Amino acid sequence: MQPFDVALFPENAKRCSLKLFIAWTIPWVVLLLWGLVSAVLCLWKGLNQTNMTDYFAFALWIVFDLAVIALGAGAFFTGFLTYIIGKKELKDIINAAVLIGFICYSGAVAMLGIDIGQPLRGWFIFWHVNVHSMLAEVSFCITAYLIVLLIEYIPIILENRQIQRVRELKYFGNNLHEIMAMFAATGTFLSFFHQGSLGGLFGVMYARPFDFRGGFYVWPWTFFLFVLSAIAAGPCFTILCTKLTEFISRKKLVPDRAVQTLAKISAGLTCLYVGLKIIDTLVWAYKLTPKAGLTLMDYYREGPYGIWLLIAEIGICGVLPAILLIIPKVREHNGWLVVACLLNCTGIVLNRFVFTVVSLAIPVMPFDRFVSYWPTWQEWGIALALVGYGFLLFSLSYRYLPLFPKERELNP
Repeated sequence: MQPFDVALFPENAKRCSLKLFIAWTIPWVVLLLWGLVSAVLCLWKGLNQTNMTDYFAFALWIVFDLAVIALGAGAFFTGFLTYIIGKKELKDIINAAVLIGFICYSGAVAMLGIDIGQPLRGWFIFWHVNVHSMLAEVSFCITAYLIVLLIEYIPIILENRQIQRVRELKYFGNNLHEIMAMFAATGTFLSFFHQGSLGGLFGVMYARPFDFRGGFYVWPWTFFLFVLSAIAAGPCFTILCTKLTEFISRKKLVPDRAVQTLAKISAGLTCLYVGLKIIDTLVWAYKLTPKAGLTLMDYYREGPYGIWLLIAEIGICGVLPAILLIIPKVREHNGWLVVACLLNCTGIVLNRFVFTVVSLAIPVMPFDRFVSYWPTWQEWGIALALVGYGFLLFSLSYRYLPLFPKERELNP
């Protein structure tokens, strides 16, 4: 008779021993416990456990939130390509993309629950909604999309070998698979608008020249740039997570065709995004900034956030990965593909960091001073708990669920 743990594995799948798996999970559990202690302190004693001030109402948590929401966009975009556009080869990676999206969005929502200070009153966002707030629309869309991701994740759970023995659950899971295109379309709609609205916030910040951007009619350019950056980086993050899983498991889990399809599409979108981002930056630097009575270097004359940050975001983590991804031979080389995807994702994280923290550090009035920001250990704990949660849930899903449909075929 098979041990209970082994009986839960996907059919004919090889996994490490339970002792080795438990040892692997220890660091991620430690991160979760650190985050739990930090969250209890913040909810019990208040946000004075953080270094947030009147200057920094948005801080480390919001950087993580915006970053993981962008990186989790691989879920809705891969679903859109698979079920709506008809890229059938992506069915070999769609389960992983959905799980990554679920981890990113559920972690972001949990972190926001701590950020609002009184999560038991979180329902006020929906019941006493501020109809003039972009963040209200973002809250609606993120919550609704998280529900969509949960619905998309449930059929993967129901494919567990032991759960499949329950006929009702097996039929329920199969029926959910049949209507997955509808959820993919819904997720695309919801994610498009909240990604855009997060960027659209910077089109109304007239009092902060570092943030303010022009636009078309009621849509600032950042609305479109946030959407483009998310759908360019999201697939890259999915590829990174897949390649890391292959490296750790020492198995080939996804056919090259699926990975190359995602990489090729991401290459085109990254080139488009970087091109528009450069144009947007030039207009901001040489048209909008002089109108505010400033020069470009006025933004970078104090503090640690020098012009190097702009070069790193657009040049090293923007232009360079775009060039690497657009060249087929480079894209087909595993090592260079990972480097390009890593740079791409790093560029998006830098972009969210700049718009969240750097913009609040830079003075906007003559009597203001540059204010630096460094998170407390409680903030780091809550933020890094998302990393631990992600590794833990992905590891459990890989161990007990058929996350990669072609695993057995690729590893005879």
